[in-house]
Amino acid sequence: MLETVRLGANLKARRIILGLPQELVAERANISRATLMRLEAGEGGKVEHLMTVASVLGIAEDIIQATDPLNSDLGRARAHLLNRQRAPRRT
Repeated sequence: MLETVRLGANLKARRIILGLPQELVAERANISRATLMRLEAGEGGKVEHLMTVASVLGIAEDIIQATDPLNSDLGRARAHLLNRQRAPRRT
C-alpha cells in the first residue's frame, strides 16, 4: 500500500514539475480527472491507466526498464529460468 502512495505522489510531482494541469493529463491519457486523482493519491487503478499517464508524463519507458528483471544482478544470474518450459501434463 505504501508503495502505491509513493508512486502516486511521484506521478503528481512529475506532473507538477512539467507544469501540466490534471485536466490536460487526464485528457491526453483518455481517462477522467477522477481516475487521475485516484492514481495520484495511490488509491489504485488499472495498470493500463498508470502506463498511459506515465506515457503522457514521458516516463513509461523508465517504468518498463525498472521492472526488467535483467536489469539486476539477480535477474541476470537467473536469466536461464526465463527459458523454462512448462512440464508436460501427466496422463
